[in-house]
Amino acid sequence: MQRVVITGMGIWSCLGTSLEEVQKSLREGRSGIILDPARKELGFRSGLTAKVPLPDLKSVLPRAQRVYMPEPAMYAYCATRDALRSAGISQEWLDSHEVGLLYGNDSTADAVYKSISKIVEKKDTMLCGSGAIFQSMNSTVTMNLGVIFHLKGINLTVSGACASGSHAIGLGAMLIQNGLQEMVICGGAQEVNPAATGSFDGISAFSMRESEPEKASRPFDRDRDGLIPGGGAATVILESYDSAVKRGAPIIAEVLGYGFSANGDHISSPNVDGPARSLEMAIRRAGVSAAEIEYVNAHATSTLVGDANEAKAILRVFGTSKVPVTSTKSQTGHEMWMAGASEVIYSILMMQGGFVAGNLNFENPDEDSARIWIPAKTIDRHFDTFLSNSFGFGGTNSTLVIRRV
Repeated sequence: MQRVVITGMGIWSCLGTSLEEVQKSLREGRSGIILDPARKELGFRSGLTAKVPLPDLKSVLPRAQRVYMPEPAMYAYCATRDALRSAGISQEWLDSHEVGLLYGNDSTADAVYKSISKIVEKKDTMLCGSGAIFQSMNSTVTMNLGVIFHLKGINLTVSGACASGSHAIGLGAMLIQNGLQEMVICGGAQEVNPAATGSFDGISAFSMRESEPEKASRPFDRDRDGLIPGGGAATVILESYDSAVKRGAPIIAEVLGYGFSANGDHISSPNVDGPARSLEMAIRRAGVSAAEIEYVNAHATSTLVGDANEAKAILRVFGTSKVPVTSTKSQTGHEMWMAGASEVIYSILMMQGGFVAGNLNFENPDEDSARIWIPAKTIDRHFDTFLSNSFGFGGTNSTLVIRRV
C-alpha cells in the first residue's frame, strides 16, 4: 500500500482567501457570518449567511472558459490554482503526468434557477446561453477544473451531501494507496447565494439569531437554534509519498485513515451508531489508537439533534479522555459540500500554528456536550494527529485521520 501525503493546499473562505489569512482568522476567533438584507427581501426567515468574496477572473481566464463556470467552479478554480502553486506543480508538469481530480459538489442551484427563469420569461430555450448546461450540472466543478488544468487522470464529482469534500479526500487517498493514481487533486466547493439555500430556510434549518450574527453559530451550545449557510472552496493535493519525495515536494501531512458509514435511518436526522462506526473505521484503518488522536474537528453544525448525537458518538469512541473537540463552523457557518475539505485545511493550519481554535459561542453545555472537552476560546496546543468528521443528509458519514509528517 502506498503512503498518501498532502503536498499542497488552497482555500477560498469567509475566513480569508489565502492560507495565511485563514490561519490568522482561526487563531483570533474571527467570525465570517453576517446578516444579508437581500435574503430578507426575498422572504427568507433567516438572513444569516457567511460572507464570501466572489472572485474576479476576467483578467485571469479567457471568456471562453469563464462562460462555463458557475459560482462554485470559480471558488474551486482559485483554491486549486493556489494549492498547485503551494505544491510546486506547474502546468508543464500537469501536462506531462496523469493527475486525477475528485471534488465534492452536490448542487449548482443558482445556475439552474437562472436558466429555467430565462426559459419561463422569454419562452425561448436558446436564450439560456451556450454555457447554461455546463454551469447547471452537478459535475460542473470537475469538468471545468479538468479542462482548465488539462488533467488526464480520474475526473469525478463526489456527491455526498455535507460529507462530499471529505469523501473526495478519502476516495482520492484510496486510489493512491492502491496504485491507481500517483496524484489526485481533491476538494469541495459550495455556492453562497440565496438560490442554494432557500429550501433549507423553508424547513427552518437556519438560526434566527439575526441581531447578533457573530453569535448565531453555536455548535454544542445548549441554546443553539440552527445552522448558518456558508461556502467557498478548498483544495488539497494528494500524492504518493514516493512521488512527493521524488519531486522534492513540501510534505505537509499524511492521510492515515478514511472511515465511512451510512446511518440507514432518517433522511435528515442523524443517529449515533452511524457516525460512531465511521470514527471507529477511520481510526482502525489509520493503525492508531483513539488515545493517539490529539484533536477532533467536529462536524457539529449547530443543530439540536445533530450536535447531541455527534457528542454521544465522540464519547463512545474516545471515552472520558480529554481530547479537545471543536467545530470550526462556529466561525464559518456550515460550508456544506465544501466543509469536509476546508475543515481538513483548518485543522492542518492549527496544527502548523500550534493552537486549537476555540468553539465560538460555547457558553452553556447541554447534557451531551458537557461530557466531552470543548474549548470555547483558542488554546495553545501542540498536536500531530487529528480526526475530522463530516456527516450529510441521507445518513452518509465520512471521517479522516491525518498526521503531521
